[in-house]
Amino acid sequence: MSTLHAAPLLRRTLDDRPVPGHAVLVTGHRIGAVAPLAELLAAYPGVRVRRWAGTLGPALVHDAPLPAAPTPRERVHALFRAGAAAVPAAHLTDPELRTAAIRGDVAVLDRVRTLALDVGERADLAVFADDGSCLATVVAGRLVYRRADAGRTDGNPA
Repeated sequence: MSTLHAAPLLRRTLDDRPVPGHAVLVTGHRIGAVAPLAELLAAYPGVRVRRWAGTLGPALVHDAPLPAAPTPRERVHALFRAGAAAVPAAHLTDPELRTAAIRGDVAVLDRVRTLALDVGERADLAVFADDGSCLATVVAGRLVYRRADAGRTDGNPA
């Protein structure tokens, strides 16, 4: 099943200027296309569409110890609330934390690198509000975090 993620603005990398009217097609755990929303809607009639308020872009790489929380699972979820989908292996030395990260599909990186919205890459996306706070996080194609005011879906269950 494919899902089309759209927002008022989209940036392929964190360094790119945001562009209006574009969207990301996610099929399974990979990015299938990044193109103008109208083109993707025409090419994939009936596709599930998630429309987000904010700027859609790649998820973040969290290059620090994971946030404090009572359990390893909650520490991983704190990453998702921040818009992160990847962490360097050096920050996952605790076996329970590493297991929770892997179960949550967090990308464990050998080195810090910038994520990008490129066709064929793992679908790690995040939506950020104008104030920089995270509205939604998609990890490996799966919606793992959504703030209540993040947006809406068009006729599709959340």
